[in-house]
Amino acid sequence: MNKPTLKRSLKPWHVVMLGLGYMTPMVVFDTFGIASGETNGHVPLAYVIALAAMLFTAFSYGKMVRAYPSAGSAYTYTQKTISPHLGFLVGWASLLDYIFLPMVNILLIQIYLTAIFPAVPPWIWVVLFVLFVTWVNVKSVKSAADLNTIFVIYQFIVMAAFVVLAVWVLNDKPPVEGSAWVHPFYASDMSISLLIAGATVLCFSFLGFDAVTTYSEETDNPMRTIPLAIFFTALVGGGLFVFTSYFTQLIFPDVSVFNNPDATAPEISLFAGGKLFQLIFLGASFVGALASGLASHASVSRLLYVMGRDSVLPNKLFGYVHPRWRTPVFNVIITGIVSLAAIFFSLETAASFINFGALIAFTFVNLSVIVHYAVRKKEYHTLKDFMSHIAIPLIGAAFVAVLWYHLEANSFMLGLVWVTIGFIYLVYLTRMFKVKPAEIREEADLLESEEGGTDQKSANA
Repeated sequence: MNKPTLKRSLKPWHVVMLGLGYMTPMVVFDTFGIASGETNGHVPLAYVIALAAMLFTAFSYGKMVRAYPSAGSAYTYTQKTISPHLGFLVGWASLLDYIFLPMVNILLIQIYLTAIFPAVPPWIWVVLFVLFVTWVNVKSVKSAADLNTIFVIYQFIVMAAFVVLAVWVLNDKPPVEGSAWVHPFYASDMSISLLIAGATVLCFSFLGFDAVTTYSEETDNPMRTIPLAIFFTALVGGGLFVFTSYFTQLIFPDVSVFNNPDATAPEISLFAGGKLFQLIFLGASFVGALASGLASHASVSRLLYVMGRDSVLPNKLFGYVHPRWRTPVFNVIITGIVSLAAIFFSLETAASFINFGALIAFTFVNLSVIVHYAVRKKEYHTLKDFMSHIAIPLIGAAFVAVLWYHLEANSFMLGLVWVTIGFIYLVYLTRMFKVKPAEIREEADLLESEEGGTDQKSANA
């Protein structure tokens, strides 16, 4: 029986735009006050450090996509290289990152619109936008990608307008000291420990570059397209963060000028361009949340699809692809239903679930490169192979270890609870580890084949 599969309809630029939409470029302004306080006024340099750290892990993702061009991402890589059981737990943990980010974006949209329309009950915005994002993703991933591209371009335009306004401000009132122009990147008294602490905070702005691997089965030549898309997503996103934060830092050399350093975007936009620009600017923040909502909704439905196809989640539900639309319809709808829980969650609670899952994925992708290429294939004898298959993933894992060290205790505890639930389910699924997840899939395929044969005999009779 030939089942419908995901449709290869995405161009390389679609994939990059989905990754950038997932990352939300406008987040640079939301986190600026926090990062400036952490780094003592060196946000652009902290972004350079964070970008360098993320590119090591991006390299590891690229290596694993070439080996396993599957929409399962870190779940598939760990399953195929290290252990099927561990692979399931990595996929289960990754769901925290993937499934809660759509909820975070819906909560952000609700906050924006409730501020504008306080008389409207907040739950109405949650329901309306969950229905919208779900409908777009049900119909076609290309439709979601096209709409996401429009939203990302709008963010680019607003960020470019901000830079122009910043130059205007600096031309009118240039810094008194000439050294102020290079201060965002260098000062004689800057602290390396503060820069690393700030870079650690900013690394979480890059979450999403890895999500492009979940589109591996919907783009042509994924072994070439996806590694390049991962690299360009991280590089373009990081470049935007560095460039815009430089001009922001010149205008706001320290956090003392902000009334609320934890939410600086409204003050930054108001100072740069007045009330009208502030409205346009906040509109871009709203659009950014919507773009991220579309991209993250698509990503999690693909991860659920691969886990369903492997029968580690119920195959008939999670492994289903609509024959006409060629999308994992049930997974998209399930993600929408989970996103409706935004009615009952606070933004802080929902966000606390995300980082744990992302760090689990980053850790095991780096380890998978070492196991697959160096341990199994013994490709480490030349300098190039040693760097690609041992040194770079180890450096990537070391950077991720720093992120683990700075992870909030609340995120860590919630993540452990979620993984414990997954472990209990795995024990049940594998009959106390007597059966491998791959064998579960084989049993499911055999049973479905027998059922199909029985149905065909009945039809013939």
